[in-house]
Amino acid sequence: MKNPLFQALADAARAGESVALGIITGVKGSSPQKIGAKAIFYPDRRIQGTLGGGCLEAEAQRLALRSLRTGEAATFELVLDHDFGWDDGLICGGKVSGLILPGAQKPGLEFWTELAERKSTLTWGVSSDFSIARVRADSAGAGWLYQETVSPPCVLWIAGAGHVAQAVAPLAGHLDFDVVVFDDRPALASPQFFPPPIRLEADAWEKLLAVPLPAVPSFGLIVTRGHRHDALVLRDWIHKPFLFLGMIGSSRKARTIFEHLIAEGLATPEELTKVACPVGIKIGARTVPEIAVSILAQFIDKRAELCPGRAAA
Repeated sequence: MKNPLFQALADAARAGESVALGIITGVKGSSPQKIGAKAIFYPDRRIQGTLGGGCLEAEAQRLALRSLRTGEAATFELVLDHDFGWDDGLICGGKVSGLILPGAQKPGLEFWTELAERKSTLTWGVSSDFSIARVRADSAGAGWLYQETVSPPCVLWIAGAGHVAQAVAPLAGHLDFDVVVFDDRPALASPQFFPPPIRLEADAWEKLLAVPLPAVPSFGLIVTRGHRHDALVLRDWIHKPFLFLGMIGSSRKARTIFEHLIAEGLATPEELTKVACPVGIKIGARTVPEIAVSILAQFIDKRAELCPGRAAA
C-alpha cells in the first residue's frame, strides 16, 4: 500500500506541476491534528491530505497560494482559541506551528516514489534553508526544521477467506495494513473477492503454515470456516512473532481451544495471552461490516500501542 500523499508529490514531480507542502511541526495543547500532519496545496485550490480542516487549513491554504506565487517558504503559528476559530467551530484551545514549502515537487520523482512505496525505512526532512532532502545518519539532529522516518506498513495476515475476511481485508488496506489472505480454497482466495493490493495465498494449510512471517511488525487474524481449522492455524501462528493475534469466536470457544493446546503441549498460557478471542471491541456489532469495524478498531488500537510511529499514512 503506497502512501497516497507521497505518491501525489511523485505525480506532481512527474507532471512538472508546482505544489506547496504544508506540515504541522509543533503542537501545544489540544489540536485537530498532530505533528507530522501534511497537506498538498495546488494552484487551483485543490487540497490533498489535511492539516486539520476549518480555519487552520484555510489559513494554511492562503499562505500556500502566496508561497506558490512568490516561491518563498513560510512558517505559521496559530492559536486555536475563541477569537480565531469560532466561526468555523474550531476552538480546541491549543497552538499549532508548521511549515509551508512551495515547489515541494522539486526533490523529484525518484525521491517521492521511494518514500511512497515504503519498501525500507527511510528518514527525510526539511533543513534550515527550507529545502527537502534525505536525512543521513551522520546528519540527523540539529539544523533540521522537521524530520520524519518512514517505515514499511505493518502486515496483517488473515487466515480464512470467508465473509468476515472479505469485509476486513479491504478496510484494513485503506487503514494502512499490508494485507495477506490465506485459505485452502482457491475459489474464495480469489481476486474476485479480494482486489489488489491485497495479496492472496491459496494452498493446503500445511504449506500455507510454512510461509515465513516478514521482518516487519505483524498482526494476525484467524477467521477460518470452523473451530478445527481455527485451532490448526492457531497452534502454528502462536509460535510466529506476531505482535497481536485475534481469533473470531466466543469466550467458550477460546477456553476450549486454549485448554486443548495447553494440554497437548502445543502452546503455553503465556503465549496465549497475546490472542484475543473473541476478537474485536464491544460496539454491539451484528452485521458483517459492523464486525469488521469492531475487529479493525482493536487492531488499530494495538498498532498504536505496539508500533508507535507506524500509524496509518
